[in-house]
Amino acid sequence: MNNLRVGVVGVGYLGKFHAEKYARLEGVDLVGVADTDPTAAEAVAQKYDTRAFADYNDLIGAVDAVSVVVPTPLHFTISRDFLASGADVLIEKPITTTLEEADELIRMAEDRGLLIQVGHLERFNPAVVALDGKIHNPRFIESHRLSVYQERGTDVSVVLDLMIHDIDIILSFVRSEVTSIHAAGVPVISGQVDIANARLEFKNGCVANVTASRISNRTERKIRLFQRDAYISVDFANHEITLIHQTESGTDALLPGMEREQMCFTKSDALDDEIRAFIRAVRRREPPEVTGTMGRNALQVALSIMDQISVTSRQLAGSSFDHFSTYPDR
Repeated sequence: MNNLRVGVVGVGYLGKFHAEKYARLEGVDLVGVADTDPTAAEAVAQKYDTRAFADYNDLIGAVDAVSVVVPTPLHFTISRDFLASGADVLIEKPITTTLEEADELIRMAEDRGLLIQVGHLERFNPAVVALDGKIHNPRFIESHRLSVYQERGTDVSVVLDLMIHDIDIILSFVRSEVTSIHAAGVPVISGQVDIANARLEFKNGCVANVTASRISNRTERKIRLFQRDAYISVDFANHEITLIHQTESGTDALLPGMEREQMCFTKSDALDDEIRAFIRAVRRREPPEVTGTMGRNALQVALSIMDQISVTSRQLAGSSFDHFSTYPDR
């Protein structure tokens, strides 16, 4: 079997790790890395014994698959160009900035028999993987994704930067249409929304309360699910699951008829697992773990949340002005 030829476009904070994973995989040739910063591209290329390019077009036609790890507004154009050349693409989340762009990429891939995998990395967290078969029609979900402030990622709102991880996971758990969204958020440090909360209501009756912040004084990535027979708490950062579920054993537990189970997992390399899953899907020509459509669905909810935040902000601004204007001049 011939080695799979791969490339990486964008070797900033995350892209250089993509290059590292590809360089270490058997049966894979890292043909080159591209970045508009020639110094960064050259440094990564030298480290992993490959070629550096200042223009991603130099990789087109030379690779079978590519990771697109550039700022979100560039996802569409670069991914489109590689799909047009016949290459499969792994696109960092969010898939694109608009649904129209996502739909075009998905159509291109389908027409050409190509694959799109979207980099929703949390899907490969061992705690999330271990939940397979344990989630049954959840009725209420609560998630918190908090981070200390970092300049990286502030080209988009916290909804597209952080919250979209939990949106994707929640959609994979609930598997029902979102019927209503109530959201609020504010910019604090950056020019984009830095903290946001959304309440998602689903057609099947499930409700999800989702919070994301990148101005916290601590890091926290947790999700809690309540279903008919169990309460499940997942700590993404510490790779832990707490499961409280019904049991037929004695009633000496904290909750009668319920049993508490704690599961801890050895820290794994989720990005390595993601890259390997992408390569496996490319070789086998099978749907990837996170398809373009899944990425598109998460984007749709995220954009709806952002729209709702805009509406709420305008309403609050108008309400404050109206309230102020009722006072007589003094």
